[in-house]
Amino acid sequence: MVILVVDPVIASRLQFAITTIVHIIFPVMSMGLAPFLIYFTWKEVRSEQPIYEQLRRFWTRIFAVSFVVGTVTGLVLEFEFGTNFAAFSTTAGELFGGPLALEGMMAFMLEATFLGIFVFGRERVSDRLYFLSSIAVGLGTWLSAVWILIANSWMQTPRGFEVVVENGHRVVKLTDPLAAYLNPRFPYMFVHMQNSAVESVALFMAGVAAYYVFRHHVWGYPIEHIGFWEKTLKIALVALLITAPLQVLHGDAYARHVYETQPQKFAAMEAVWETESYVPEYIVAFPTDVNDLLDPRTKDLFGIGIPGGASWLASGGDPQATIRGLKSFDTQAPPVAIVFWAFRIMVALGFWFILLAFWGAYRWWRGELFEDDLLHKALMGSSLLGFVAVEVGWIVTEVGRQPWVIQGVMKTEAGVSPGLTGAEATFTLLGFVTGYALLLGLYTYVVSRLIRAGPPADEDLQSSADSTATESEVTTSD
Repeated sequence: MVILVVDPVIASRLQFAITTIVHIIFPVMSMGLAPFLIYFTWKEVRSEQPIYEQLRRFWTRIFAVSFVVGTVTGLVLEFEFGTNFAAFSTTAGELFGGPLALEGMMAFMLEATFLGIFVFGRERVSDRLYFLSSIAVGLGTWLSAVWILIANSWMQTPRGFEVVVENGHRVVKLTDPLAAYLNPRFPYMFVHMQNSAVESVALFMAGVAAYYVFRHHVWGYPIEHIGFWEKTLKIALVALLITAPLQVLHGDAYARHVYETQPQKFAAMEAVWETESYVPEYIVAFPTDVNDLLDPRTKDLFGIGIPGGASWLASGGDPQATIRGLKSFDTQAPPVAIVFWAFRIMVALGFWFILLAFWGAYRWWRGELFEDDLLHKALMGSSLLGFVAVEVGWIVTEVGRQPWVIQGVMKTEAGVSPGLTGAEATFTLLGFVTGYALLLGLYTYVVSRLIRAGPPADEDLQSSADSTATESEVTTSD
């Protein structure tokens, strides 16, 4: 058997990309579920309605599985900085290592400590402490994103540092922690990422609930706990109504910031090669031939777009504004086709999510939410599209920054471990692809089993309530 040996730079980049693409699914699920779980717990404590206990217990199971798998895959990603990108770690370790260490010591420990109480302690602690544990778990999940995004956003817009030479190596020295950690990109990335996580989970919840509602109300199948799925669908639609428009509005501001701080990335997003004005913004674009697919150029495409929209996006309101073309930059252009089409997919999905949200709201207002079979099918088909939007969004962010691993400071090829051979990189790449494919398949199987099992039965809720009452009596007698 002959195995083609891949260049270590390419193999390392592919390995990191694949492991990141798989890993991001799990934190998105846990970060997106966190606000829902806090809400379910609060309503369960305040209203004592059984349906909120069902909602909390059912979605906590999926949260816990996502947290465990996300922790494992996240640790592997951090190891890859040492195995595949040792030169990058040597150069930027002082700044990059701090946020990653704080993520483990602060966010992960907070989340892991209270997760045990939240998952297993409902009958063992007071309502107040249990609700506090839900907040602590959610806060820990979101704090993890804070430190990870601080590190990544600094790579996009590095601030608060100087480059010095130590032992013959160029090293980044932290000079202003506040400027580095609160760099210009961080607030944009944090809001966009966290909102997309909640939006993705809302779509997932709506799609799963729509499946059961469709089978019951349209096909007439008897579905146990249909009230649970109807409630889930309504809650998911409310979240989607909030997050979908916000994502598009914030994305507009985010894109303008990218143009101001990374104009080469913006030019790749819009496939602008020559510096020009009145550049259209294609929401949906189609190549006129194969060359346009692999080498897109804005004026040669056919699609649904807004004349002058890209210029308006870059300038903040002027459709005649000039966009600097890729040919005007001294450095190598990013892989334009990947960035351009990934950005198109993300934009198109963003508008589709808004349409879904208002479609569902209108049917709800008309009292036809549970009878609209076309809406149910659309929600079922869109249940995983939020995760797709997150994936292509990160592709735009990371591939669009190339050839830099630290914008304007260090190129990606210079960050790869110097002693890594092509054979070693190829072997680990194949191993990671196989391992992560199996892990993703196992995760999908477990989550599917949980969804098919449905919410806890009424007798389980009753036994839980009886157990709580008994413990309360024992405590009182003591």
